[in-house]
Amino acid sequence: MKDLKARDIMTRPVVSARRNASARDIAMQLLSGLYSGMPVTDENGKVVGVVSEFDLLGQVCEGKELVKLTAEDIMTKNPITVDANTKVNDVLQVMLDNNIVRLPVVEDGHLAGVVARCDILKAYIEPEFVTYM
Repeated sequence: MKDLKARDIMTRPVVSARRNASARDIAMQLLSGLYSGMPVTDENGKVVGVVSEFDLLGQVCEGKELVKLTAEDIMTKNPITVDANTKVNDVLQVMLDNNIVRLPVVEDGHLAGVVARCDILKAYIEPEFVTYM
């Protein structure tokens, strides 16, 4: 297990949003995809932000209409990412240190996947399902 890397357990293909995506559309995607956040990418596939349910709910709490907002309006900018070759133990440490549920995984500067805490747990509990690349 100590040799596992982010690429071995990341979810791919990954659902992401563009900066100009409607916050309402992102909320609908999160509801239908059964995940609680997604990366935001620029036109070149570089991760520029992350939108979570908390970001969306914060806007709703402030009385804003999601249909009038974009991903860029509400995203957390300059998100923490990990390289596809980062060891899983290091990915977990980044998550624990920053209280992060999921991390975008990048390869050559572009979004390649996402690792969530549940992916790490699954890899440790059910190692036979890990897909080595």
